[in-house]
Amino acid sequence: MAKKLHTFMGDTPAQALKEAQEKFGSDILLVETKEIRKKSMTQPALYEMVVAVEDNTPAATPQPAQDAPTQENVPPPALDPNPAPNSVQKRLDEIAEKRMTKKKQEAQKPKIYDDVTLQLSDAVRQISEAAGVPSNMPSTPPKRAVSSGYPKPTAPLVSNRGIDERAEDKIQDLQNTRLAQSVNERLELKEIKKELDEINDKMKLIQNMFWEEKSPKNEGLNIPQEFAEIYRIAKSSGMNREHLDTIMKLSLELMPLKMRSNSTTIKRYFREVLRKMIYCRSENLQNNTKKIMMLVGPTGVGKTTTLAKLAARYSLMLNQRYRVGVITLDTYRLAAVDQLMAYARMMKLSIDTVVEPEEFGKAIDSLKHCDYILIDTAGHSQHDRSKLESLKSYLNNDYKIDVNLVLAINAKYEDLKDTYNAFSEMNIDTLIFSKLDESRNFGNMFSLVYETKKPISYLSIGQGVPNDLILAGNDYLVDCLLDGFKRPKVN
Repeated sequence: MAKKLHTFMGDTPAQALKEAQEKFGSDILLVETKEIRKKSMTQPALYEMVVAVEDNTPAATPQPAQDAPTQENVPPPALDPNPAPNSVQKRLDEIAEKRMTKKKQEAQKPKIYDDVTLQLSDAVRQISEAAGVPSNMPSTPPKRAVSSGYPKPTAPLVSNRGIDERAEDKIQDLQNTRLAQSVNERLELKEIKKELDEINDKMKLIQNMFWEEKSPKNEGLNIPQEFAEIYRIAKSSGMNREHLDTIMKLSLELMPLKMRSNSTTIKRYFREVLRKMIYCRSENLQNNTKKIMMLVGPTGVGKTTTLAKLAARYSLMLNQRYRVGVITLDTYRLAAVDQLMAYARMMKLSIDTVVEPEEFGKAIDSLKHCDYILIDTAGHSQHDRSKLESLKSYLNNDYKIDVNLVLAINAKYEDLKDTYNAFSEMNIDTLIFSKLDESRNFGNMFSLVYETKKPISYLSIGQGVPNDLILAGNDYLVDCLLDGFKRPKVN
C-alpha cells in the first residue's frame, strides 16, 4: 500500500512529533529528523520531521499548535508535502513500506520482560513524561498469559530521537543528586563512628576510675587509668606478674603521650610489644637434608597424637610429599603403640619399636631412606629422675636430633616452668603447645617463652588428625592472648 510523506516543524523534535501524532495518530513511521536552524539569541531552533502515513489512514481532527509553525503556514525548505510520483518518491515509498512491515512483525512477537527491563522501561517512561514525549513502556510487570505468553504492546515504540535535551538534563540532575546524597551519607556515618569511639573511650576511662583498689601502686608500679583495661586483660590471661610489670614499664616509657588518649592505640602498641616478646620458629623444609625429631614431655600432653599430625603433614599435606619413618620408645603403654601402628598403616609409613638404647642406632639406620624420622617417647613425670636419665641416654649417639618439648597450654605457668627445667637437660630445641582449644588463657605460654627464650614451632588446636596442627605465629598467639582462642585456617 502506498505511503505519503508529510513534513512537520517544531522548536524541538518532540514538538514536531507531537504535531504529527495529533494529526495522524500514533500509527506513523518516522523517516527523518534534522535541525534546519540553530538556536540563537534572537530566535529559537527549528527542527524538521518527515513522517510516512498510509493513503487510507483517516487523519485525526487537526488541532492547530500555538507555539510552533506547521506545514500550512511555514513552507518546508526541502520537501513538498504532496510530491509528484517519480523515482525518488518510489524509492522512499519502498523504504517506508519495508520499515512499516518490519515494525509490525516485531510488534506481533510476544514481549518478555524481566526485572531489569521493567526497571529501565519505567525510568524511560518517567523521563518521557518529564520531556513531554509519549511513551508506551510498561510501568508494572505484565501478567503471564496461559497460551500466548506476555501481552503485546498496543502501540509502536517511540524512537529514541523523541527524548530531547531536557531528558538528558533530567538524567544528569538525578545522577548528581544521588551522588551528593551518597557522599553526605558516608561523611555522616564517619562522623557518627568517630563520636561513638570517643564516647566508648570516655566510658572506659570512667570504669577505670574505680580500679584504684586493685592498682599495683603500693608495689612500686603506677599504672595510669588509661592502661587499666589492657593491664587487666594481660593479668587475667595467666601471665607471670613480674613479666607483666616489666612489659607495662616498657610501654609507659616508650609510648608517646599523644597515643595514650585512645584505647585503640594503646592496645595496638601493647600488641606490638607482645609480638616482640614471643619467639616462633619457621618450618625448615630443605631438600636433601634428613631431619630427626624427638617429641618429649610429661604424661597426657598429647605427644603421640601430635606425632601422627606431623607425620601426616610431612607425608600428605605439603606441596612436596616427604618420606616419613616413625620410631616409638613408648613400650610402657600398649595402647599408645597400637594407636601409632594404626596411624602408620593408614599413611603407609615405616615404623619400628625400640626397647633398649643399644637398638636405637640400628632403628635409625633402617630408616635412612626417609626424609623425616619422628620419634615418640613415653611420658614421664618431671620429678622422676631415673626415667629422665634413661630417656636422655638415647641422645648419646652420633645423630643430630631435634628435641621438641610438648606442653599442654592449660597448665599453670609454674607447672610449665617446672616441666621445662626438668627436661632442659635434654637440650630442648623448640616448644610445641597442645590443647589450645581447651584453654582460654595464654599468658602462661608468653611468660615461659619470655623466660626461656625458646621458640615455639607448632600448635595443636584439637584432636583431629591431621588438620588440627598449625605453624606457630606471633600475630595469631597475640590475638589469642588479647581476644581469646579462635580456630584459624589450617596452614
